[in-house]
Parts: sequence; C-alpha cells; structure tokens
Amino acid sequence: MNKKAVAIVGLGYWGPNLARNFDDLAEIRWLCDASPDALERFGARYAQARTTTDLDEVLADPELDAVVVATPAVTHYELAKRALEAGKHVLVEKPPAMNAAEAEDLVATSESSGRVLMPGFLLLYHPAVQKVKELVASGELGEVFCVYSNRQNLGKIRTDENALWSLGIHDLSVVLHLLDEEPSEAWAHGNAFLTPGIEDVVFCYLRFPSGKIAHMHLSWLDPHKMRRITVVGREKMVVFDDMELERKVTIYEKGPWQPTETYGEWQTRTGDIFSPKVPSDEPLRAECRHFLDLVRGDGDPLAAARDGLAVVRVCEQLQASLVGAPA
Repeated sequence: MNKKAVAIVGLGYWGPNLARNFDDLAEIRWLCDASPDALERFGARYAQARTTTDLDEVLADPELDAVVVATPAVTHYELAKRALEAGKHVLVEKPPAMNAAEAEDLVATSESSGRVLMPGFLLLYHPAVQKVKELVASGELGEVFCVYSNRQNLGKIRTDENALWSLGIHDLSVVLHLLDEEPSEAWAHGNAFLTPGIEDVVFCYLRFPSGKIAHMHLSWLDPHKMRRITVVGREKMVVFDDMELERKVTIYEKGPWQPTETYGEWQTRTGDIFSPKVPSDEPLRAECRHFLDLVRGDGDPLAAARDGLAVVRVCEQLQASLVGAPA
C-alpha cells in the first residue's frame, strides 16, 4: 500500500509524538514550525522531510495528502481551515476550535471540500476506554446512572487555556462517547488562583435528556495525579484508571438490590471484582492509523468531525457557565 504524504505542523510539546508515529505509518513530507531550532533538530531526525516556517509553502505541495496540526489551541481553527481549503485532509489536535461557531465552520468546510477532518481526541482510541464503551453498549452494566471523572495533578500550569479546555475536554469527549447523547444542562464552577482569567480548578456538572448525569473534577493544583473515569450502572460499576500500569479497567459487581421491608432503605448487592485483559496498544498509534484509514476512504469521513463539534459545543456551554455568562 502506498504511504500517504503527511505534513507535521507544530513541533512543540505534542508534535514530536505525532511525528514518531507517522514516520512508521506514512511518509513525513514536511515539517513546519515557527522555530528554526526545532526544524533543525527534527529535520535531522526525519531527513527525508522538507522543513519550513511557511505554512503556505506546505499547502502548495500538490503531492501532499494530509496536514497534522499540533500547534497552540488558539491557532487550531485557522490552520485547519486553511489546510482544508487547500484540499488537504486534516488531523487537528484537541480542541479543533475554541467555540462552536468555528467548529461548525470546520465541519462545513470539510464536507464541502470532500476532505477528512479528524480532531485528536486521544482517549477515544485508548483500548481501556474502548472496553468501557463495550461494557456500556452491551448492557452488561445495566441501566447507566452516572459517570464521573477525575483529572488532577500538580501542573502543568498553563497560561493560554484553562483547566476546562486543557484537561476537561479529554474527559468530556469520553463522557459523550460513552453516553451517546449531548447534555440538556451544563454547569461549571471554578477559580483562577494563579493566573488571572485562567481557571486552574474547575468542577463541571452535566445532565442528559435520558436522566443520566456526569461530573468532572479538573485541576492542576492537586497533590495527587489522577486520571480516572467511573461509570455507575444498576447491575455493575466500572472504573478506568489510566494511572494503573496493568489494571486499567476494573469491573465491580456492585449495585442497589431491593428496598428493605422495614425501613424503606435499599439493600446493596456485592459480588466479584475483576479486571479484564486490555491490550497495551499505544492510543496515539491507533489514532494516527485511524486517520490514515479515513484518508484512504475506509469509514465515515465526517463522523469524527461531528463528534468533535459536539465536544466543543458542550465545552463552550460549560465555559459560559464558568464565567457567569448566559449559556
């Protein structure tokens, strides 16, 4: 199979990880970054790639198939749109845009250009998240009541995006994926303790039309590093804990059983606790491979873009609640 020609735009924090994967799966034809030092460093590693600080030079290449955008979040919309309008397929890191109007415009541009737009929501390609989705979809957990997540650490403290957009968008993408619906209510509270206007601690609450609820605790001011999502069902409960080396998914046969006849309280049922085997495949490798499959015409080219739009739409509602503006 002929390898697709890919450009990596942005060689800061995440771009090198994307370059490492696409070097195995595709042909890295261009490296583009504002820093000549970064271009020199990575240009030596990927000697077959051309290097430039000018995106227009990249987009003018008729033999280039796709552009991978890994620049600061506030630039994602502009760069992704330029690439789509130039006839290139686009993988853009999360979030694809900073508001719903821009995200909708990207989806429309993708559709009109006939090119793939895939936001990089990495957790959706995590084998453990896929296992949790399988448990939810199969009905093994019973009726799902709620989902809650914890994404906390001491740092990395950012000054360009708050904890909601930096941390929460990861878990939000998973919550929407697991429940397969958008919330009817979205509330957020938090505070900017270190940098004015940049909330470093955020609590989010979502209520869905089905009656399910979700909660997210997001912080880079916490003594513990936590990357955990819990799904509570009537029959069973499941925890995805990305900090565990081996037991990424744990299933608990616990749940409410029946009300007692005396006091009207609910009795609970406790059974086995077990961890299914989950593949140790790298999520980023799976994400990059899925993007290339879409570029080759395998799968719905707009599904990932529409899912990404839903995430941005809800994140915008949470941001409005966070700052006290009308949602």
